[in-house]
Amino acid sequence: PFNPTTTIRYDLKARSKVALTIYNALGQEVRNLVSDTQNAGRYQVQWDGRDNTGGKVASGIYFYRLRAGDFVQFHKMVLLK
Repeated sequence: PFNPTTTIRYDLKARSKVALTIYNALGQEVRNLVSDTQNAGRYQVQWDGRDNTGGKVASGIYFYRLRAGDFVQFHKMVLLK
């Protein structure tokens, strides 16, 4: 669980087009954190519990989807206020 922020870390083995998106438990997009081409390396991105409009999201279960080239990873997160 996290409150009020969480850090998402990932490594890229090669230059890739990266998309890091937060979804709620219904599968609706909440926040787009990264949409860019990035070089190989180690990255960390903070999510502050806000949506794309800047509003604070409710406590609950969220997922992030990390897409880098052909690689896709999902991870569950729990926001507790």
